[in-house]
Order: sequence, then C-alpha cells, then structure tokens
Amino acid sequence: MTSNYRHAEGPYFGEFGGRYIPESLIAALDELDAGWRAAKADPEFVDELQRLHREYSGRPSLLGEAPRFAEHCGGARILLKREDL
Repeated sequence: MTSNYRHAEGPYFGEFGGRYIPESLIAALDELDAGWRAAKADPEFVDELQRLHREYSGRPSLLGEAPRFAEHCGGARILLKREDL
C-alpha cells in the first residue's frame, strides 16, 4: 500500500493540521520536539531504542496465577494475563 501523505515540517498534519493545545504548553512541547529530533539523530539512542523494541516490547506478556480468585470461583485454575508489565 502506498501513501500520498507527505510529512510536513513542524507541528502540522497535511494542509489541515496544526496544534490545538493550551498556549502554556507550547514551550514545553517545542522543547520535547527538539529533544526527540536530537535523539533520533544519535546512533547510540537509535541502537538502544531498537534493542528495547526487540527485547522488551515484543516479549510475551506474563501470566500470573490467581489462587484466591480461583478458590472463590469454585477451584478452577485461573491465570491472568499481565498487561501492566
């Protein structure tokens, strides 16, 4: 699939975009944007980010046993998928 979207410089999305944020946040978001652009240009940051995606983001979620809940439900073995980790 191809896209006709061309990334516009600055805080815009195509010809209709813009930032709809409180004026008090503009300086903080500009600082955040500058930091992100600097980090993207740093090869060490990119390597670390890729490592985290590979080793952490893609790992399976843990299952935790819920023995007290299982007892309350009649003794079935109940496992809960941990999405918070």
